[in-house]
Parts: sequence; C-alpha cells; structure tokens
Amino acid sequence: MNLENLKQQAATSAVDFVQSGMVIGLGSGSTVYHALLEIGKRVQNGMDILGIPTSLQTARIAESLGIPLSDLDCHRNLDLTIDGADEIDTNLNLIKGLGGALVREKITAEASQQLIIIADQSKIVPYLGQVSPLPVEVVKFGWKATQDHISQFCTRVERRFEQSEVYITDNGNYILDCYFEKITQAAKTEVEINSLPGVVENGLFIDRVKLAIIGTKHGIQHQYKS
Repeated sequence: MNLENLKQQAATSAVDFVQSGMVIGLGSGSTVYHALLEIGKRVQNGMDILGIPTSLQTARIAESLGIPLSDLDCHRNLDLTIDGADEIDTNLNLIKGLGGALVREKITAEASQQLIIIADQSKIVPYLGQVSPLPVEVVKFGWKATQDHISQFCTRVERRFEQSEVYITDNGNYILDCYFEKITQAAKTEVEINSLPGVVENGLFIDRVKLAIIGTKHGIQHQYKS
C-alpha cells in the first residue's frame, strides 16, 4: 500500500470525528487534502459544518469543494482542528510547517478544543529534527541578524526557496529552515527560539496533541497522549 493510500485512510478516520454543527479548523498539506475531499463529500450529503482554513491554499481547495468557510475573527472557539505533521515523536510532539503555514496552524490549534493530527507511518520519529528541518517564520527586516541568532541552536540555517524564488508565507514573511542532528529538549527549544527578536513563530508543537491518527501498512492506528 502506497503512502497516499495511508494518508487517505488516516484522513477519513479523522473526519469521522466531525459532526454537524461543528466549527472546525482545516489544516494544510498533502494529508489534509484527503480530509478536505472527504469533508467535501459529506457536506454535499448534508453535513452542516463551518471550516476555518489555516492557509490560502486550503481556503481555495475548500471553496472548490463547497465547504462553507469563515475565519477566527468571527469564530474564536473551534470544536476541533484536523491537521498534518512533518514529524511526530513518541510523546505526540510535532514538527510542522514544511508547507509554510505554521503560524496560522498554531493559532488555529490554540483556539481548538481538540487537535487531531493525521499522518502516514513515515512521519513517526524517535526524536524531532532527525529527518525534517524545523521551519521558523521570521520578519523580512533584519532577517540575517535573526538567522545568526537562530544558528546557535542548530547545525545550519537556510532561507527557504521555492522554484528558485525566495519563499514568502501567507503573512508576507520568510521561512528559515533549521537543521538539527536531533532536538532533545523540544519544549525548551520552542520557547527559546520564539524569544528571539524577529521570530514570528516556529514549527515545534509541544504538548498540544491528544490524538494522532496514523496510516500504517497494518491499518489505522489511533495514538493517544498518555
């Protein structure tokens, strides 16, 4: 079974938690795309929900599927959010943001009663930072100085490019991808990086997830925070 099938299975299982009348956060990324497709089908079949997208791309996809949308200014308390992850450790801590939407994803997660993470088995790691870089969103002004400050925490820092162009987030900022051998003190690292001038937010999501739904070759696994 290929990874796309595993993503689809995890996404469908997560959407089973969605009930009519809910206001839900809609995450970003390739796994969430499958959840959007499933939500779109259920909306067409009469399910009444309101979605809060975490990126412009998610908003475009949701609109094309007929999913009613609003924003956090109008709905500040969400029933749940379905989102993906780039890495998940054994304590359900995450690295997110390779898709560039980490700031809006973290704001939306904080506004949600429940954050459900969906992923395929390739995202499970012993330690965060072993496979994926840690994305850090920074303001453009003085970004090189910010990069210098961030470099004390990791082995290297690179400004993100996309198709030979500097990547710009939906918020108009840069992304610095930070490479580690592994992140052993994730909670401390999250706070310390966020304390640096010029940093908007980083992609560490610590102690925010109670349920991760993982698509594996042996079937769907529901992993709960102990």
